Amino acid sequence: MSITSRWIDIPTGNESFEGYLALPKTGKGPGIVIVQEIFGVNGHIRDVAEQYAQDGYVALAPDIFWRTQPRVELDYVGADRDRGIELLQKTNVDLAVADIGAAASALRAMPEVTGKVAAIGYCFGGRLAYLAAAQGTLDAAVSYYGGGIQNRLEEAPNVKVPMQFHYAEHDHSIPLEAVGQVKERFTGRDNVEFHLYPGAEHGFNCTERASYNQHAAALAHGRTLTFLGELM
Repeated sequence: MSITSRWIDIPTGNESFEGYLALPKTGKGPGIVIVQEIFGVNGHIRDVAEQYAQDGYVALAPDIFWRTQPRVELDYVGADRDRGIELLQKTNVDLAVADIGAAASALRAMPEVTGKVAAIGYCFGGRLAYLAAAQGTLDAAVSYYGGGIQNRLEEAPNVKVPMQFHYAEHDHSIPLEAVGQVKERFTGRDNVEFHLYPGAEHGFNCTERASYNQHAAALAHGRTLTFLGELM
């Protein structure tokens, strides 16, 4: 028996939305909310959820764009990328952060979840993971090349849980100056980590992007597992 996966309903208020759930071989473990990029819960995000299920976590990737285009799956270039940007512009960030909280609550309610619940977000999802951590709905958070965090630094004092940030040296959308601004706001916090990947570009963790960087992706994944393993 290997991992199992399925789409589930996540309740939020009087409504519900879907998320992709991946269970580990053992059928139980700590919970992780996998937060999508602007391309939906596409093949790559489902692969990430399954990767963490292989690592022993109960992984849930909520459909953040459900209010605008449920279950959308986009590629990384051309018209699909343009559509992703359009969906991002139509997304209420506060509601998206609340959706992450709802996904975390759904995980905590599952008998399969035996430990704490963290979130790992990528790009737009990295920003959302940071904001969700500031809302107190998570036990830990990890942000991969989270765009726009430098514009929401007023939330930094509200992040009480352990957090880990991964940035690329040559990120076209997150200049090193912005990375420095985020890092400065967390100076002196011994439960916050920053990792910068020399030579890497935005999206280095995604095998379906031209910017995929195997070395950076493997190193970041190992660091993420170590970080979560010590907490959960």
